[in-house]
Amino acid sequence: MYCEVYLTDAPYAIDRPFDYECPTDVSLGNIVKVPFGRNNRYRTAVVVALKDSSDGENIKPVHSVLSSRYSLTGEMLGLCKFLKEHTLCTFGEAVRTVLPPGALSETENIRYRKTVKLAASSDEIEKRLAAASRAGIRSEGQREVLEFLLKNGESDLQVLRDLPGITLAHINALSEKGLVSVSAEEYIRNPYSGYEAKRAEEPIELTDEQSAAYGTLSELYSDDKARAALLFGVTGSGKTKVIMSLIDKTLDDGKRAIMLVPEISLTPQTVGLFCHRYGERVAVIHSSLSQGERLDAWRRIERGDVDLVIGTRSAIFAPLENIGFIVIDEEHEHTYKSESDPKYHAKDVAAYRCGRTGAMMLLASATPSFESFYKAKSGTYTLVPLRKRYGGVHLPEALIVDMREELRLGNMTPVSKRLYESLTSVGERDEQAILFLNRRGYSSQVQCRDCGEVIQCPHCSVSMTYHTERGGRLMCHMCGMILPAPRSCPSCKGEKLSYLGFGTQKLESELERILPDMRILRMDADTTGAKSAYDVMLEDFRAGRADILLGTQMVAKGHDFPRVTLVGVALADTSLYVSDFRAAERTFSLLTQVIGRAGRAKDGGVAVIQTYSPTNEVIKLACAQDYERFYESEIAVRRELSYPPFCDIVRLTVVSDDERELFDAVKRLSDSLKDKIAKEYSDLPFAVFGPFEAQVYKVNEKYRMRMTVKCRLSKRTRELFGELLAEFSKERRATLSVDFNPLTG
Repeated sequence: MYCEVYLTDAPYAIDRPFDYECPTDVSLGNIVKVPFGRNNRYRTAVVVALKDSSDGENIKPVHSVLSSRYSLTGEMLGLCKFLKEHTLCTFGEAVRTVLPPGALSETENIRYRKTVKLAASSDEIEKRLAAASRAGIRSEGQREVLEFLLKNGESDLQVLRDLPGITLAHINALSEKGLVSVSAEEYIRNPYSGYEAKRAEEPIELTDEQSAAYGTLSELYSDDKARAALLFGVTGSGKTKVIMSLIDKTLDDGKRAIMLVPEISLTPQTVGLFCHRYGERVAVIHSSLSQGERLDAWRRIERGDVDLVIGTRSAIFAPLENIGFIVIDEEHEHTYKSESDPKYHAKDVAAYRCGRTGAMMLLASATPSFESFYKAKSGTYTLVPLRKRYGGVHLPEALIVDMREELRLGNMTPVSKRLYESLTSVGERDEQAILFLNRRGYSSQVQCRDCGEVIQCPHCSVSMTYHTERGGRLMCHMCGMILPAPRSCPSCKGEKLSYLGFGTQKLESELERILPDMRILRMDADTTGAKSAYDVMLEDFRAGRADILLGTQMVAKGHDFPRVTLVGVALADTSLYVSDFRAAERTFSLLTQVIGRAGRAKDGGVAVIQTYSPTNEVIKLACAQDYERFYESEIAVRRELSYPPFCDIVRLTVVSDDERELFDAVKRLSDSLKDKIAKEYSDLPFAVFGPFEAQVYKVNEKYRMRMTVKCRLSKRTRELFGELLAEFSKERRATLSVDFNPLTG
């Protein structure tokens, strides 16, 4: 027998299958160790095919199976090939994405639970305890163990060891005497266990509009063919109830489902809702879990103990069999696109899996991505609208505050008079508020007033952000570099330093000053580093232990807090004027989502939007929650300028730690690309821009140049960029990465 394997660490230039002799215990999808190269160094590989013969010479044998516990199924192997072909990653990068972290390790991350129980009859134990002779039990610790087991039955080993006066030596001595036995069984870690399933007790009540949406989607699902739909509902319209009803139907049919959420911060709310309904048949996957917890979740799914998987982007690779339904909630979110290899989009992977299994893919959003809404309008997806808020609740009133006028009136703080009055009113009524500011830290820049120098990161071409922790420090949000806050300018030694701009820390400080009686909870990357920090903070806010939830994007999306009647946006312009064709779309989506957090109960709500551009059409339409009008206006611009969805964009990035080598390498890339387009691929339409410096030119001592190509992605266009990657994989001082339809244009 022979097998074809892909090495898990091969560079792109040699990323192809290799033949090996294999013993009979090797199966398709196994992770194996193989000798490779002249020195026969052992490398990890994945078996992708089994065959009876090979055309190669001097075929080496497979050394061993690394672990059968994490073998890839046929569908998972297909997913790896899909990622390799569609993102131009290596097969090994695809395998490491599909498998959970640690699955390729030679040391298995398995936890065992040890149980101690009596190995002799109760009568025999009591005789030994009562005997005064040498046959008796004279050790006080051993007597304690036996008496505890007589009273309580078997016990967890750790419980016994935690009892006063009992050590492992006492238990081992009793085991040697044949009085107790210690057994070990594999322990599956599940931090979300303990939920009691109450599905039968909680029927889902749908409004007429929700029932109509469910009927349309249920009919699509029952077609037993791959289908895709877009559930387009205003914020608070009850999309989750429709989704849950469809999951009920899927599970009743004996099939399984995957539900993706964009942010870890949304997981606690979603998990609580679904685990209370389906109990421990739910598995959760996200990056805040420990490596062992993610491995155990994967194993629970793989062995069939799970019907529903909930998680962030990586949950799309869950090894579920018999999938009937995949839902991507808040489908417009950029977090569904990976920025590291493989640079996949969860929607593309979901579409692939649904196509292979005949399942239904449902995208849900109040502000769909233009690509998805265009497909829905053109009939590729089925458009299912929800235009009313659940329970007759009205959309919040949105008020635009002109911060230029605040400056003219002498208000230099990040809190306008209107926002202050609204927050005061919330406090008086014992309600809650959410404040959104998409900048963390205290001040976004530190500038010397003598020489005008802005303090930059020594390793990146960006300014450092001032944070107040530990007596004040400067932090680079690109590479993570941290420096003590300076007392003087590093360039001219002048001591007149200005702290410009503001972030969540400064806003929190200002709120504490002007609203001393209100409790403030800040939720950003600086306060949520600890495990389960999201869960704890959101539960504290839900329980009323804070009056104001202040934070970055993680507070703006998907949350449902009935007591929140006010939402404030501290600076609506943050993402509006960046160099990106998606800037307007992203700003509209973010504002619409955060405004939708207010007034989700019958009390109604208000949104206060602070901006220096009060007449901007994007901000005005977001306040009106008028997505369709915004879409019609923006899609005309996209069509005129040939931007997605009317083309695909490919971004080529060359990186080097040597600037001279970078310029030489990007020149070779440009020449090779233009030569190929003029010759072998002259029949395909391309528009090439660049080379030019990346928006952030230097990151962590590496310089970056880019080229942008507009085209239509197909097998042949991917072949072109694959050829460029293969050429550049031989470069020593520069690397090339290819990103199809990147997050930023």
